[in-house]
Order: sequence, then structure tokens, then C-alpha cells
Amino acid sequence: LQLVEAGGGLVKPGGSLRLSCAASESILEYMAVAWFRQAPGKEREALTCITPSDGTVDYADSVKGRFTISSDVAENSVFLQLNYLKPEDTAVYYCAAQLYYCSDYAVQYDYWGQGTQVTVSS
Repeated sequence: LQLVEAGGGLVKPGGSLRLSCAASESILEYMAVAWFRQAPGKEREALTCITPSDGTVDYADSVKGRFTISSDVAENSVFLQLNYLKPEDTAVYYCAAQLYYCSDYAVQYDYWGQGTQVTVSS
């Protein structure tokens, strides 16, 4: 299984981006997919996750109300809409997948994408 992120870039504060995570296999019916980010010198932070059973999602307090996760089973893809971006959102954003359940712990995820850089700066 391979995960490939896309959609990162440079955006001004208050702007928006839409990240995508494309899976090489049809996984969304049995794997939970999460988004993490890692800023320089900081630990990897769990942002949000979507479960395969009922699409339940959860968000970290730092992004709640600004970021939205969604999925498209037909495209084998998960998306992360980033709105009202702040300089502190600057980081490499990763998607990750594991069987069935969401977790905030990066070590529990078996599959990772290569990451996409998001830079928020004026």
C-alpha cells in the first residue's frame, strides 16, 4: 500500500489549501486514515482521523473549526481542507493509515505518505 499526499504550498495567513491523500489500493472501507503534521523541532502532531465504519471524525483542538477531513471511496482518497491558516500551521503534513481504528499515536500507524509542505507566511 502506498499513500501519496499533494496540495501543499505557500499561502498567506487567513488563506486556504486543500490537501489530498491518494491510496494505491481500495482501503477506505476497512482502514482508518489520519492526518498528522510535523513542524521543525517539534513532535508529530495528530490532527484528525476518519474511521471506515461510520466515517466518524475527530479533530485536535488546534485545528477544530478550521480544518475539515473528508473522503472519496471511489477515488481511494482522503482530503484535508485547511481554512483560516495561521503561521503556526506551517509544517509538513502527512497522511497515515491503519486497520479500522483511529489513534493519536503515530507509532500505531502502519502506512505513511511522504508528506507535503505547508508554509503560511505573509
